[in-house]
Amino acid sequence: MDLQKTHLIVGISGGSASGKTTFARELKRVLGEKLCAIVYQDSYYLDHGKLVVKCGEDINFDHPDAIEFSLLAQHLKFLRQGHSVPVPDYDFVTHTRKADFQVQVPKPVILIDGILILSRPEIRELLDYSIFIKTTEEVRFKRRLARDVAERGRTPEGVSRQFEKYVKPMHDLFVEPSQQYADKVFRGEGSMRGPLIETLELFGYSSRVEVPKGV
Repeated sequence: MDLQKTHLIVGISGGSASGKTTFARELKRVLGEKLCAIVYQDSYYLDHGKLVVKCGEDINFDHPDAIEFSLLAQHLKFLRQGHSVPVPDYDFVTHTRKADFQVQVPKPVILIDGILILSRPEIRELLDYSIFIKTTEEVRFKRRLARDVAERGRTPEGVSRQFEKYVKPMHDLFVEPSQQYADKVFRGEGSMRGPLIETLELFGYSSRVEVPKGV
C-alpha cells in the first residue's frame, strides 16, 4: 500500500486515560507531521445546551449520546476524499464549543482517537485499521485524576464521583466490549516501542519508518 497516495484512517481506542492519546501522538511523531494527523473524538462533544436538551441536567459525558458521531463520520468521509474539514474546538471547562474551529487538512495517515469510536458501527466502517489500548482500572483512574485536575479545572472529589458514577459503568458497557473489533490490542503501561512497530507493520510501513529506542 502506498501511503503517499492513500488517506488511511486508523482508529485508536481504549478506556479513559488508558494511554491511547499518548500512543496516537507517538505514532504521529514517528510518522511525521507531513504524513500523519490526529482527529480527536472529544472535539465532537455536543455543546452543553444541546446536551441538557438531550440528556437533562445530569449529563453523562461518557455515553455515546454525548458525542456528535454523525458529524465525525461525515468529516472522516471528507478527509478520505481529500477535503479539509472544520473540526470543532471544545472547551472542557465550560463544556461548550468555541466559536472558532480547527481546520484539519487531509494527510496520508489519519488517526482517530477516542474511547467510544469502536463501539459505533458508523465509525468502524470507515476505519482501515483499529488499535485498542488496554490498561487497568487503577492506573486509568490515577491518570485521569491527575489530568482532569491539572488541565480541566476539576476537583479531586469531582473526578472521583464522576469516575464511579459514569466513567467506570460506561467503560464496562461500551468501551471494554469494543476491543473485540480491534485489529491489535496493546497494554497501556510500559514501553510503546513494540506496539508502535507492530502498528506500522499493519500499514506495511515498518521498513520505511524507524521507531526510536526508549519510546
